[in-house]
Amino acid sequence: MIIESIKLQQFRNYEHLEVDFHPKMNIFIGQNAQGKTNLLESIYHIALAKSHRTSVDQELIRWDAQQSKVEAKMTYQYGHIPLSLELSAKGKKAKVNYLEQAKLSQYIGHLNVVLFAPEDLTIVKGSPAYRRRFIDIECGQMSHIYLNTLSSFVRIHKQKNALLKQLKYQSSEALKIQLEVMNEQFSKLAIELTERRHLFIQKLLEYAKKIHCDISNQSEQLSIKYVSNIDGYIETEEALNQFLNDHQHKEIERQTSLYGPHRDDITFHINGYDVGKYGSQGQQRSTALSTKLAEIELIKEVVGEYPVLLLDDVLSELDDHRQSHLLSSIQNKVQTFVTTTNIHGINHSILDDANIYTIEAGQLALTNERERENND
Repeated sequence: MIIESIKLQQFRNYEHLEVDFHPKMNIFIGQNAQGKTNLLESIYHIALAKSHRTSVDQELIRWDAQQSKVEAKMTYQYGHIPLSLELSAKGKKAKVNYLEQAKLSQYIGHLNVVLFAPEDLTIVKGSPAYRRRFIDIECGQMSHIYLNTLSSFVRIHKQKNALLKQLKYQSSEALKIQLEVMNEQFSKLAIELTERRHLFIQKLLEYAKKIHCDISNQSEQLSIKYVSNIDGYIETEEALNQFLNDHQHKEIERQTSLYGPHRDDITFHINGYDVGKYGSQGQQRSTALSTKLAEIELIKEVVGEYPVLLLDDVLSELDDHRQSHLLSSIQNKVQTFVTTTNIHGINHSILDDANIYTIEAGQLALTNERERENND
């Protein structure tokens, strides 16, 4: 899939912007705080109806405006399709082919993106919550079923936590029966979510193993494991439901759900040892790079088309070997958007077939050949 153009209205520091994109490589050059990442964020936003930088939607609206709008024209295997996403105090209004979508879960997945930012380099050492979010975002844009299951699970999880707090100070037989009923619903959704996550990790590993082997010059074997917070893998709804009912006294005492996919994690291992605990910084970065490149291939397998790749100031964080492997892996295969302060180190063969833009104070200009040479 390819984004042909994008139009921003009152988004972040952009009052109004319309830009046509190159089908292969688009490079945005500028100093910090000029709007490079905001432009990438607008692409991420119209794809996933959320930001990768904030959970507060109002921050995406320009400071002196009441609402923002992002529109994109994209090409995919079945033709052309316009997308639009409006944001205001009333919420989000998403349209596909000019038709408003009743649910965001029906909208997400039309445009698939993979984001690689400096914070993604910490996926190995970062918090379990960050890794769960990574799984949920990738599974969600590849499967509407996963997205709906996750939404239902989040809702029942909140309801269960509220009930556990109530039971702590107001124990009654009626409330305990209500908890058992809720545990049954919780177990059904939890098992479905966990099974889909397991399948995602298995498929991701198929690609990541080969990619990591190439990056390490055949010296390292990568494995990725899904780790449940319950001792022993529980495979059925009935078994999980029984486990939750047997341990409900602990959850009531702590006033929160202690067991389930909301507390699971994934771990990365190289040649048998935990990369997060014992790996060098170089190995951790290679693992992150392998995982991101594997995402691209997995989306291609599931969706049938390569996603759009967003590289937000990540090239400067990679050494020459890893940067070269990243760029050679995506060249002529994935439409890519790159933000950087300069283009030093980027291969000339890539620059020759790319649009290079300069961004300053929310103003974007396509750089001509002479300016490219000066920047290089």
